[in-house]
Amino acid sequence: MYDIAVIGSGPAGASAAIFAAKSGKKTLVIDNDQGVTRRAWVKNHYGVEDIKGPDLVEVGNKQAAAFGAEYVRDKAVEIAKSEEGFIIHSENGSYPAKHVILATGFLTDLAEKSGIKTVPGTEPRVKTIIQVDSSGKTNIDGIWAAGTCAGVSVHTIITAGDGAKVAINVISEMNGERYVDHDVL
Repeated sequence: MYDIAVIGSGPAGASAAIFAAKSGKKTLVIDNDQGVTRRAWVKNHYGVEDIKGPDLVEVGNKQAAAFGAEYVRDKAVEIAKSEEGFIIHSENGSYPAKHVILATGFLTDLAEKSGIKTVPGTEPRVKTIIQVDSSGKTNIDGIWAAGTCAGVSVHTIITAGDGAKVAINVISEMNGERYVDHDVL
């Protein structure tokens, strides 16, 4: 049983996985390698002069893996409620998790199929988004959403920050107190 499963490993998903794994939560990332960041050239990401999208994704995933996040290259097709949380069914297996963070970019079909409410998108070219509250919670307790699929701007710096925010909120709820992660020189 994973504490937190993240579906999607672009900037929002990898950022969520970094915080989740670094906090000591058993973290799984399921990704189908179809994210739009892999087609980007990024010149507006804080702290980076410019970087190819695939390199940004790879660096973020390496960071999460270094803290212990496990990665599965697979396509999630359904999220079902279980006694202890959820079972994420994929094309190649099933994965149990207490909490799920959707970071699926432009795609909301998995959310809709799993009973998660969606609403019209507000960003250009984003047709539908997952309805979330300010913390990233969906209408299903234990399922969260971050990044473009949750209605934030498509810019990588913003989706990465949203992934971190949502992960902090999940960790805080699991711990029963506000979680803060600060490294010191």
